[in-house]
Amino acid sequence: MIKEEFGLIGKTLGHSFSAKYFNEKFEREDIPAKYDLYPLASVDLLPSLIEDHPLLKGLNVTIPYKIEVLKFLDALSDEAKAIGAVNVIKISRDKESGRRYLKGYNSDAFGFTESMKEVLKKASPYKASETDKKPLALVLGTGGASKAVVWSMHNLGFDTQLVGRTHRENCLAYEELTPEMIYEAKAVINCTPLGTSPDVEKAAPFPYEYLHVGQVCFDLVYNPEETLFMKICKAHGCIVSNGLEMLRLQAVGAWKIWNDQD
Repeated sequence: MIKEEFGLIGKTLGHSFSAKYFNEKFEREDIPAKYDLYPLASVDLLPSLIEDHPLLKGLNVTIPYKIEVLKFLDALSDEAKAIGAVNVIKISRDKESGRRYLKGYNSDAFGFTESMKEVLKKASPYKASETDKKPLALVLGTGGASKAVVWSMHNLGFDTQLVGRTHRENCLAYEELTPEMIYEAKAVINCTPLGTSPDVEKAAPFPYEYLHVGQVCFDLVYNPEETLFMKICKAHGCIVSNGLEMLRLQAVGAWKIWNDQD
């Protein structure tokens, strides 16, 4: 008998790593719970979703609602507040009044940080110049995932530069990147969904020709296992990684949050 429910909200969910991961975990460990996918045409449907599923104890949040969901939350963890985006929601209910209490967390940062640490071990040692004391990471995309990546890279000792399709405050357009900036960057991180199955022939419009051997190119996309972004970067001698290990680690983090584990 199912006693607890968990799930994933987003706009277009398709194949979900999280559903497979958690439902296999529940079966393997004999946990009376299930994990479902909840595609929402609008984030404004979240309250009614929770109302219709009284057993819901936790949700993961994916594109494009990691920032939009903030307006429905009663509280944020310190980390989620600093990042400005949420990918985990813990749902509590008062037994007497039935009032719901939603708290937002960010386990993307944990998952990405631990994954990136391992990838950086394979990279060329960074030699700081007199004017640049920290290695540079170019972060492609401006959504909720990029916020967690920027926060994580700063904690790893990097300076970051956001890159998007259009110029905006603190964000360069792709065409504004100089060959020198790309060459000097130690890491390039794709936080856009471009290249996700079934649109596997897509990649961010980045000037790949200026990449070189020893740079780290990390793609948060995990399906397919090797994206077009990764293929192009690998052809330039870069060290590449997809987001599968990050996803696994953020799922582990989410489970700890939902169950009050350190």
